[in-house]
Amino acid sequence: MQIPNQDTIIALSTAPGVGAIAVIRLSGPEAIEIVNDVFHGKSLTEQESHTAHFGTIRDNERADGIAKIIDEVLVTLFIAPKSFTKENVVEISCHGSPFIVQQIIKLFLRKGVRLAKPGEFTQRAFLNGKFDLAQAEAVADLINADTEAAHTAALNQMRGGFSEQIKQLRQELIHFASMIELELDFGEEDVEFADRQDLKNLVEKLLSVIKILANSFDLGNVIKNGVPTVIAGKPNAGKSTLLNALLNEEKAIVSDIAGTTRDFIEDEINLEGVVFRFIDTAGLRETEDKVEAIGVSRTREKMKQASLIIYLFDMKNDSIVEIHRDINMLENLGVPFIKVGNKVDEAQPELYEKLKEGNDVLFISAINKENLEALKTKLVETVNLDKFKTGDTVVTNIRHYDNLIQTQNALTAVMTGLESDITGDFLALDIRQALHYLGEITGEITTDDLLSNIFSKFCIGK
Repeated sequence: MQIPNQDTIIALSTAPGVGAIAVIRLSGPEAIEIVNDVFHGKSLTEQESHTAHFGTIRDNERADGIAKIIDEVLVTLFIAPKSFTKENVVEISCHGSPFIVQQIIKLFLRKGVRLAKPGEFTQRAFLNGKFDLAQAEAVADLINADTEAAHTAALNQMRGGFSEQIKQLRQELIHFASMIELELDFGEEDVEFADRQDLKNLVEKLLSVIKILANSFDLGNVIKNGVPTVIAGKPNAGKSTLLNALLNEEKAIVSDIAGTTRDFIEDEINLEGVVFRFIDTAGLRETEDKVEAIGVSRTREKMKQASLIIYLFDMKNDSIVEIHRDINMLENLGVPFIKVGNKVDEAQPELYEKLKEGNDVLFISAINKENLEALKTKLVETVNLDKFKTGDTVVTNIRHYDNLIQTQNALTAVMTGLESDITGDFLALDIRQALHYLGEITGEITTDDLLSNIFSKFCIGK
């Protein structure tokens, strides 16, 4: 597939703002010739690909007829098809003044170059066959990766590991799809080209692989987006103190007055390559204070939406009955939680002995920062990065996950049809559906709306 009306596009590829250097990128059939018209140095049209050239950018079309130097620049050439977009690409490294950047871009706009849309460089790379759609999406993930795990996952996907798995699954299914379609062509002769048992074995194999990929999304989502972690407990259990201790800064207001936290306070830390997004909430208790009651209600909603809960209780003041009641409530939520007893330095001896028996409570002193490292270790253990560290493919993109589920549903329908001995035309319909959803992952099947939705989320200049 090719882009219609391939004009030349331009955008700032480095972050906007003042900096030592800014990089302006052009891509399109006439990119080199257009830049050559305003570049004073070597003739760019006579240079080889992947070479850099020093010179000046000059505005030759001033009303007074005097060419004005805009900046001294370094121009790098990438001649098609040996470029990111597989088109002629020119990258202009200029001084990082926003004024200089603006003047250079305005100069090229006057020469007929068009401003690039968000993600248009990567979109052109995809449409020109540089890589498939899943790999193109990994480019954005790589740019936004803020942990080692997220970086590794994006890099693996960009290198095509996930894509190859999907393409292999699809290719195996295409073979049987063609056999079923052939049967339909000879419908009146009652012939069977696709062995039903072989097809059943294949569908079982595909369902097994797809289930593993789909199940990896929980881990992939954590790697990419972090773990929403709610700190919940009664007022004055030390939730805000714990948040401040974990973040190592005074983020939340700490007070002896119960119910100080009325809304959510959020921040995040990186623990061994995983981002935990901590949410300090209003205390869990019945209250007649209308404002505090709203905060408690919102806390319960946040707990339902969380991926992990730190249940913090007060070893100095809470009773075993209150703690067990809260634990029972958390178990009914179905969200993983860690039991943490705070103020262990002031703990009721009897309460401490009872809770120590179960060996599933972590005892800390948030105010003294005692045993916080053990809590951090426990948090990382709940994520379980072992699967990711083995090098297995991990799905991190919600669109890919949705397509895998749709494929799973279509293949389940194929299996049901095989067991019910339905006719080939109905089997073919479900097989086509499965092929369609697998093809959407890698971009073998696309629509303009799908591409627009994906690439509009990229930054301009990429």
